[in-house]
Amino acid sequence: MHGEIITIGNELVSGRTQDLNSWYTAGRLTASGLRVIRVTSVGDDEKRTDDALKRALGSSRFVIVTGGLGSTADDMTCEIAANALGRPLCINDQMLEKIEQYARIRKITMTASLKKMALMPEGARMINPKGATCGFSLVTGGVNFYFLPGVPDQTRYLIDTFVLPDILGRYETLPVMRQRIIKLYGLDEPRIAEMFRSLEEEAGDVVLGFYPHFPENHITISLRGRDEPTISKTLDRVETAISERVGAYVFAHDGREMEEVVGERLLQNEKTLSVAESCTGGLIGNRLTEVSGSSQYFQGGVISYSNRAKMDLLRVSAKTIDTHGAVSPETACEMAMGVRACMDSDLGLAVTGIAGPDGGSRDKPVGTVHIALSSEKGTFTEKYRFWGRRKQVKLNSAMMALDWVRRYLNGDPFIPGI
Repeated sequence: MHGEIITIGNELVSGRTQDLNSWYTAGRLTASGLRVIRVTSVGDDEKRTDDALKRALGSSRFVIVTGGLGSTADDMTCEIAANALGRPLCINDQMLEKIEQYARIRKITMTASLKKMALMPEGARMINPKGATCGFSLVTGGVNFYFLPGVPDQTRYLIDTFVLPDILGRYETLPVMRQRIIKLYGLDEPRIAEMFRSLEEEAGDVVLGFYPHFPENHITISLRGRDEPTISKTLDRVETAISERVGAYVFAHDGREMEEVVGERLLQNEKTLSVAESCTGGLIGNRLTEVSGSSQYFQGGVISYSNRAKMDLLRVSAKTIDTHGAVSPETACEMAMGVRACMDSDLGLAVTGIAGPDGGSRDKPVGTVHIALSSEKGTFTEKYRFWGRRKQVKLNSAMMALDWVRRYLNGDPFIPGI
């Protein structure tokens, strides 16, 4: 079964913004055994968008469109779609009710720009009408169109939760289609590719997919078949084979995030955690508290960004900083021990580093990060060099630190990537 992707926005065709929506969507469709025949990016241009939609109508079985659903003047996707597909534009009562509720809760005036967002082609069906993230779908000439917002996180959510299951339910040639996801951290892409080559014969009819989701990597395994038990047995076999090859780099076999996995392990082990953050600026604590109920195991955190904060709040000695510097294994260890003592927690986790783009030196280049973990067994530390922009260094540092806790609680070597 084949289809195509159309992404809309001046920011995409000008190069100001990377087109993450087409990359993610194409990867998910392909991993599910569907064929993507074309990916088109157009600016906020009525004629070119109209042409793209009409061409898709004549060549594809399903079409996924992202972007142009907002309230500003250049958000014209609904109007263009109505004209291109021969549907009058009308108010969708479900969407209008959501918009009015949004305005009431926030005590803002209902404007023409907001009401414009409720306009959809006649016959359109809302995607996720009860949720905060919405889109719409419609069927024309036997082709299923899915119109989604351009925000990448919202697109990914709707693709995984609604669009992909709907396409597979409509078009699968065999009665059962199942897919699983395996999340990895700390294993680079070339090693994953090598593992895929070794699994080709063992996988059989199972479709293997791989897509980076920085700083993680995701593997999907998909299979169509005649009955659920046979499919499950085959997927179990391939999933086990992948897990045996990857080992402790696997942190989840489902949709859970790293912080959820860490929280579950802390609860199971009846351990508490506190964090001392420098270069990550509170990112680790933020991720931990994204999980409901995290107060059961997360004691708190200290953002000790300056040397003075490290000394005053975490009792890092001035001599340690003067002799070794703020970015050093010695300072990281004292931070971890200090926050553990300060918060009276079972585990103390610390991160200190140089996120860049400034502040690096020959001995300590940008991306140098020290992580330390303090427990009743002692205090351990390791040095890393993360690559990329400032945001990427911070994301990788936080992810690696959380992975240390996971591995420690699992009894695995907790220095991945070394």
